[in-house]
Amino acid sequence: MNTAVFRTCPTTGLKVDLSAQALIKANAVAAVVFLALGGLFGLSVALTRWPAVHLLPADWFYLALTAHGLDVLLLWIIFFEMAVLYFASAILLNCRLATPRLGWVAFGLMLVGGLTTNVAVLQGQSSVMFTSYPPMMAAQYFYLGLILFAVGALIGCGIFFGTLVIAREERTYQGSIPLVTFGAMTAAIIAVFTLASGAIILIPTWLWSLGIISTIDPLMYKLVWWAMGHSSQQINVSAHVAIWYAIAAMLFGAKPLSEKVSRGAFLMYILFLQLASAHHLLVEPGLSSEWKVFNTSYAMYLAVLGSLIHGLSVPGAMEAAQRKRGFNKGLFEWLRKAPWGNPAFSGMFLSLVMFGFLGGISGVVMGTEQINIIMHNTLYVPGHFHGTVVAGTTLAFMAVTYLLVPLIFQREIRFPSLAKWQPYVFGLGVAGISLFMMGAGTLGVSRRHWDITFSGAPFDFSYPPAALLMLALNGIFGLMAALGGLMYIVVVVSSVFFGKKVEGKIQLGAPEGPPAVATYGSSESLRIPGTLMLVAVFFVAFVLYYFVNWKYLSDVWPMR
Repeated sequence: MNTAVFRTCPTTGLKVDLSAQALIKANAVAAVVFLALGGLFGLSVALTRWPAVHLLPADWFYLALTAHGLDVLLLWIIFFEMAVLYFASAILLNCRLATPRLGWVAFGLMLVGGLTTNVAVLQGQSSVMFTSYPPMMAAQYFYLGLILFAVGALIGCGIFFGTLVIAREERTYQGSIPLVTFGAMTAAIIAVFTLASGAIILIPTWLWSLGIISTIDPLMYKLVWWAMGHSSQQINVSAHVAIWYAIAAMLFGAKPLSEKVSRGAFLMYILFLQLASAHHLLVEPGLSSEWKVFNTSYAMYLAVLGSLIHGLSVPGAMEAAQRKRGFNKGLFEWLRKAPWGNPAFSGMFLSLVMFGFLGGISGVVMGTEQINIIMHNTLYVPGHFHGTVVAGTTLAFMAVTYLLVPLIFQREIRFPSLAKWQPYVFGLGVAGISLFMMGAGTLGVSRRHWDITFSGAPFDFSYPPAALLMLALNGIFGLMAALGGLMYIVVVVSSVFFGKKVEGKIQLGAPEGPPAVATYGSSESLRIPGTLMLVAVFFVAFVLYYFVNWKYLSDVWPMR
């Protein structure tokens, strides 16, 4: 029996199921809390890696590193993604949410699981880092908490799929599901694969910690764990790309140049993106060369092609919309006249650019088997995923929050000047973290070493002075990123709890100019010279960076 209660959003005209709205609020608030906690741990790690500061002793460093990975790579992001799934299904499709009571069960399991694992880490007996490789063993509650969290997230994915079925049966939308919902569906499908992989390896590891299983094979653990650990980041990619399309539509009325092509790019993620986790295993001797070659060539290139399509389609759609408004002067008037003072747009565009230039290029380079040998297990690896998960996903999630707070929480954004500058401060800080960690990794700095000066060690070794400079700059930009994160938390928390109640329609931030033409697909909409120039710059940067890394490889293996 349909007992859902709805309100109508005065801005979008969408029917909002109040049960879905409440679950979106709960998951989003939990996400922000874990972001704050994880960000604090991350700052302490950056300041410890800075040799001149060296904040934490060794045991606290590894505790903080473990908690940082847990809270920001899993809890912050997946809680927020649950909110995105509920929004992209029940809200965007104008329908009731499937089994809202089960949604609260899912939220409770995720919350209890996240808190349990945090407690296990803070007790000091589970400093096994994010990967928790055997033979290191954490407390049994560490694994149990992760399992509970994964079960809750799987239930949330099931509710999302159930809501899609309801919307289809009740005909609450016309034609194919919207592209944003399609992208969220891609994220949910990858999430099922990811969380199932986690269960496959974490359940026996939990039993191992209880003494029921005598041993865990390290290579098998790594292989299955990375099916979860890396694929969890592919949930993020699908989700934040869907958010790019959503923000472009909400702020510009922009529609993809070709929905079929964009949907095909999302399908490439489902088929190939998880296989990119192979770059964490390229130096493992137990895996065949054929497996490595397939994963780092054909499979990875098809996954990258999906991201390249989105990287062209999203700015191209915005350029087409802007040019239809009359912003046609030169290559970039459409971009100059974009609403750069709106944190939703600036955060989204910075996310798009940095995901491509920092995370994307470095990921492809790191996925090349020969080059991987010079950066495997160095700081280059976290430098890369700070370019994807933080500069790409986290910044996109922050950007859409500035639209969801008025639409879902029905509160005005407080401290608008602070909100205006927040994406720039956070984005610049994260870009510095990514670049300087990758720079230090290229110079050989170990990924997880507490003290790269090796003070008090019985042997004499030192990294190049440039490596110390890189870590100092990493600490400075870490402080900037922490400031940007604090600005976000202050704005969002104060807006949600103390913001003025929204009455009537809100202005989403479309730039001034003639009204956008509603129809797309004509030859005029494909005239996107500015976007094509940006794409050309990207490819030039990619080729040059690829060449530089092959040059480094030639220094490792000099030709005689």
